[in-house]
Amino acid sequence: MGVWTDDELTRIGDARELYVATQREDGSLRDAIPIWQVRVGEDIYIRSARGPENGWFRRAVQSGSGRISSGGVEKDVTFEPTAEQSAEITAAYHAKYDRYGPGPVGAVTGDDVLETTLRVRPRA
Repeated sequence: MGVWTDDELTRIGDARELYVATQREDGSLRDAIPIWQVRVGEDIYIRSARGPENGWFRRAVQSGSGRISSGGVEKDVTFEPTAEQSAEITAAYHAKYDRYGPGPVGAVTGDDVLETTLRVRPRA
C-alpha cells in the first residue's frame, strides 16, 4: 500500500470532484465517473450517493482497485470499505459540500449511505 504525499492530499482534498475508474477482471479500466470526495487526516474517502447498489460502488468493492483523477493527480488506487471515522467523514462532507443544498449533500451524509464509505489509497 502506498501513501499520499502532502501535495496530493491537498490537491485531491481541495478539488470539487474525483473521477473514479474501477478495474475490470482483465486489468482494463472502466470509464471514469465523477463523485464527491473528502480528505480526513491523511486519507481520502468516497461514498456512494445512491447507496450500496450503485454500479460504480459495487464494482469498486468487487475489484478493490482502479484509478482516480482529481486536482491534477492521477493515481492507481485501492478501495477499502471502512466504518472508521464515520462522524468525521460526514462532517467533512458537510463542510465541503453544504453549499450545494441539503438534497445533494444529504445523499452522501445520510445514515443509509454510511456503509458505502471507501478509503481510497494509492497503490505502491
